[in-house]
Order: sequence, then C-alpha cells, then structure tokens
Amino acid sequence: MRELRLIAAHKPPYNRRSRFPEKGRFLKLTVEPWPRFSLVRRVTEDGATYLGPFASARSADQALEALHEAFPLRQCADRLPKQPARTPCVLAELGKCLSPCDGSTTLDEYATVVARAREAVEIGAQRVVAVLSDKMEALAEQERFEEAQVHRDRLHAYVRAASRSQRLTTLAGVAELVAALREKDGRWAIHVIRHGRLAAAGVIPPGGDAHDFVATLRLSAQSVTPGPGPVPAATAEESELLLRWLEQPGVRLVHVDGIWTCPVGGAERHSSSLLAVTESRQSLVPARERRRLPMLARP
Repeated sequence: MRELRLIAAHKPPYNRRSRFPEKGRFLKLTVEPWPRFSLVRRVTEDGATYLGPFASARSADQALEALHEAFPLRQCADRLPKQPARTPCVLAELGKCLSPCDGSTTLDEYATVVARAREAVEIGAQRVVAVLSDKMEALAEQERFEEAQVHRDRLHAYVRAASRSQRLTTLAGVAELVAALREKDGRWAIHVIRHGRLAAAGVIPPGGDAHDFVATLRLSAQSVTPGPGPVPAATAEESELLLRWLEQPGVRLVHVDGIWTCPVGGAERHSSSLLAVTESRQSLVPARERRRLPMLARP
C-alpha cells in the first residue's frame, strides 16, 4: 500500500505501472432525454452511471463496443431534444441504434433499454455475456474466427471492467469497515477501511485487549472524505489490494458502518471462466511465432 502511494506521489520514471492513477478512463451513461455512453476522464456528482476505471483507451473502447452490441443506444455525440427530427444515421439503417433522431422510438421505449444498460453496468452482466457469446458461436460455426476473436476481446474487456467497477463501488460506499486476520505468529492484524481507503492498520500486541485496541485504532484513524460518485477515496489499485486482503480465508468483520455487498448476478461470476480462456490462449504459441522444426538427417 505504501509503495503504491509513493509511486503515485513521486512518479518515478522507470515505473510503467501505478505511476499515473489519475489518468484512468470511465464510460459514462449520460443523464439527458436520450442517454448514451460517453468516454470521460473523470467522475463527477451529476447522477450519471459510470463504468471503470480503465487502464487504457483501447480497453475502454472494447468494453464500449460490447455494450453497444447488447444495447442499441445512440452513438452520436449531439444533444437531442425530446422531439428530434432529422435523418437517421448509418447505424440506424443497420439496426444498431433505436434511432431516436427520426422518431423511430418513443421516450419510454428508449428508457427501457437505458435501464437495462444501467443494470449491466451496476449489478448484472448476463445480457452482454449472452449476446456476445451467441455472436461468437455463430461466427465460429461460419469459420470466421478472426471476427469471433474481436467479440471475445470486447467481452473480456467489458466483464473485467464491470467486475472491477462493481466491486470497487460497493467498497467505496462503506463509510467504515474494520476487519481482522490472524497472522502466522498468532497475533491479529486489524485494518480500518473508509470509503475504499486504508485509514489505519495495526497488530494487537500479545496480551492486549482486542476491544480497546480496535477502539483506539478507530479513533486515531485517518478521516476520509468519500470520492465522487462510485469512485473510492483511494486509487483503484489501492482499493483492489484491500479487496484481495478482505477476501482472504479467515478474515473476520469486526465493524461495518454501512452495507457491503456484491451483486449476485454481477460480472464477477463470469470472470473466472473468461480468465481461464485467456490463460489457455496465452499458453498456445500463435501461428506467426511458431518456429520451423529443424530438419533431421535420415538414418
């Protein structure tokens, strides 16, 4: 944790990771009569729904394409009035947009699709996984493997981002969480986490009173202001590090001020299967990298 904070503060030139946590990207489901997904640099308190952060623009674009495959929301950047009247774009002619610009859909019909898209960002992933899986299967049957690979990469980027975002959002919403884990030497390590940031940590000394130690640690812990919207008060890497610690076997919750939950139908349930596919793919040698076998002399 200290290393992550020092790298973010001093930005050493030879650290490729963790140096610029403020440069993360987010997908934003806008708040307007005809909402759309937009790629933004920061989260604001505007009531919008956010997915992220993404480490690169490429992964954000892939996740955006996955969402557009499942939900035909408009992709134009213009602000549309409640009663727009103009010529539809090519996406509308291809059936990839509900085309609110020419009156092909009503506000209520469009709002229904927006609600499903918001659910795919906040609490669920089944719709996006099902749509892209069907597309990949159909393309594979037609032996269009390169196109299927594009959809696979989009699905992987979306599931990874949704899982990360959903887990970070739930932790960021907890005002204070105190957890304990027995270390190998038998002593208890205590962590005080506030809005996704480590506010205090300590180890109960041998013979010490656990209740008094926890109470003192909470009183001396850092005051933490919640981050904007669903963003933790720390960097995403810090909060993920805390989540990995909290999810270890043997961790006990001592105190929770708020509600710490994880959606049952969230993206995390799909992460393990996609990770297994990715690791399997990486273990294979691509055709372009295969070396020719040496010619052996016949006996």
